[in-house]
Amino acid sequence: VFEQLAHEVGAAAAVRSFPDVLAERSKDAVGLKSVVAYRFGFDFAPEAPSGAEAVEATGAMLAKAGSGRPRVDDPTLLRYLLWAGVERGLPLQVHCGYGDPDLELHRCDPLLLTRFIKLVEPRGVNVALLHCYPFHRNAGYLAQAFPHVFLDVGLAINHTGLRSHAVIAEALELAPFGKVLFSSDAYGPAELHYLGALLWRRGMARVLGSWVDEGEATLADAERIATMIGCDNAIRVYGLDSRLHP
Repeated sequence: VFEQLAHEVGAAAAVRSFPDVLAERSKDAVGLKSVVAYRFGFDFAPEAPSGAEAVEATGAMLAKAGSGRPRVDDPTLLRYLLWAGVERGLPLQVHCGYGDPDLELHRCDPLLLTRFIKLVEPRGVNVALLHCYPFHRNAGYLAQAFPHVFLDVGLAINHTGLRSHAVIAEALELAPFGKVLFSSDAYGPAELHYLGALLWRRGMARVLGSWVDEGEATLADAERIATMIGCDNAIRVYGLDSRLHP
């Protein structure tokens, strides 16, 4: 959205008008998503840049693009957009860890977001760390340490096959049950949504079943945890209609 806006109206006008454009474009959304992991990584200064800094970075982006389509990959601009998302007030999803080859995995550890997370906390905005592999234990720590941080391991479940149950178990080692969300990471064909849900159900059944078998949880406990992660947590975090509860 910002790339198109800057191309159409110029640097200063884009920075000035983007919050209103974002509000209009997201009026029916329940959350916003950042892919700063792909464009730069998490080793950026966590504070919001000034308006002047954002305008200067936007101008540089447009100059670099010439007559072509601009691409936001400057850390100052990425910070500006992140904080515009925070100011919008909707839950902010952040892709973490494993993904396409264009990211640099060592720069996508969610622990690098710790200072940013601390700065966001007073704003009352939830931060959802998505996918997180192989840093899902680190994400679990952040979810345990900060009241507004949540996580899912959706993409990891789809790509770890027979060991996907282990990823689920590791994510649950430290993260509170009320902080973990189900995700299929599916898009497009219905079969992807089905397979994502199937793998998650199998993995959760194996993990929770072992807790029950070992006497660490009752069957009622296991059912409650599965319902929280599978549905209730998302309803609460994203302010969804409680009638969605199965």
